[in-house]
Amino acid sequence: MGLLRGVSFVTFCCGTLLAAHAATAQEVTVAEVGKDYFERYCSGCHGLDGKGDGPFASYLKTPPPDLTTLAKRNGGVFPDQKVAAIVDGRDPRVSHGTREMPIWGERFGTTMGGDPFKQSAIRGQVALFVAYLRSIQQK
Repeated sequence: MGLLRGVSFVTFCCGTLLAAHAATAQEVTVAEVGKDYFERYCSGCHGLDGKGDGPFASYLKTPPPDLTTLAKRNGGVFPDQKVAAIVDGRDPRVSHGTREMPIWGERFGTTMGGDPFKQSAIRGQVALFVAYLRSIQQK
């Protein structure tokens, strides 16, 4: 349910995001905005293509996983909720190995100060990552 609210928030904010990207005549998809976020926050470890070969990957104790095979490793179904929980990182029941991966939900929250829509905004940002990762899955 939380992811759905996050997706609704993303849809609500798409007008703002589209305006920010309106330099071209093309419509920007949620996955494309998610790609921008992924490149900014994740590619250092996971690589630009999500295969775990970013420039900082060799410095980590645990190699980053190939994010293009998440669906394949989950019986052909992309695990939206699990991926959202891992990216958000604040759910203590979710373990993704080491704490070397930043807790993005917490970090996004600190940039929003006292915004009354903070949790919805964080879910929206996480939903952008999820949409992008879903879009790069190997067939």
